[in-house]
Amino acid sequence: MALPEFLHDGEVMWQALVDDLRALDGVDVLTLRDCRLPRPAMDKVEIIETEAHRFSEDYRHCLARSDAVWPVAPEEAGILESLNQEILTAGKRLLGCQPDAVRIAASKHATAQRLGRTGIPVVPTYTSPFLMTTKGPVVAKPDEGAGCQDTLYFYNQASAEAWALDEGGAGFVFQPFLSGDPLSLSVLCQPGGCQLLSVNRQHIRLEDGQLHFHGVTPHALPDPDERYAGLAQRVASAIPGLWGYVGIDLIDTESGPVVLEVNPRLTVSYAGLHSMLGFNPAGKVLALPDHPPMSALPPANLTNDTRVARSL
Repeated sequence: MALPEFLHDGEVMWQALVDDLRALDGVDVLTLRDCRLPRPAMDKVEIIETEAHRFSEDYRHCLARSDAVWPVAPEEAGILESLNQEILTAGKRLLGCQPDAVRIAASKHATAQRLGRTGIPVVPTYTSPFLMTTKGPVVAKPDEGAGCQDTLYFYNQASAEAWALDEGGAGFVFQPFLSGDPLSLSVLCQPGGCQLLSVNRQHIRLEDGQLHFHGVTPHALPDPDERYAGLAQRVASAIPGLWGYVGIDLIDTESGPVVLEVNPRLTVSYAGLHSMLGFNPAGKVLALPDHPPMSALPPANLTNDTRVARSL
């Protein structure tokens, strides 16, 4: 089986997180790692090599030996939600978002519905290009994809419609292309509030009809008027159960920031925060109060409400 396309980003996040955790007093790290990857030698770190067919067994082995678990996994296909639920079921401390919050954030469509209903500026998101009324370019992307994975750019709605007819478009969402600066927010969420850690500049390029991610500059912009901090607070309030490190992707348009998606997990921007901020962000996460037990969030309606009506 081939290694995933996002391997480099995963390696960057894994290395940064492990380095931050092993730098903390009283913390020993037990981590899973794909057996096809090089095995680095690090003190205070025990590495369990694993592969796809035995991942579940190895994960449960590590879970049984741990006091707290910080899952770093893709949201698609319910992977992160299932891992987080298993941590809670085992009675371990979850250093991540509640499963109900992950379920919302895993779907770009569900996220847009949830944020749009609370008045947060969010890109209009449709399950079909035939529901759109835009005159400009259109972006199609997997509803549960990570980053710019399979993100397609069409010069107009008609081209997006033609592609959907030919390819089916199942599992994709369609959004108007917004002009502006692609940014992301690194946020620490906890019950009752959140703290903005940094505003990061994302480097996105259009190449051969697709949008590609070419890295990020952490802590690139200040927030003197706290508009980004205020936006992060509104997002955290709209999706109860966000906890710990959370990433928020947005486009900074002429009329203000517009949310694209919420990442209920570590993002690549985390890798530069320790040196940029002058403190260990992993230590900040460990010091957060645990999320109290919560009832299930209202389910996201993915069938009846086919678009977000908020205009931008």
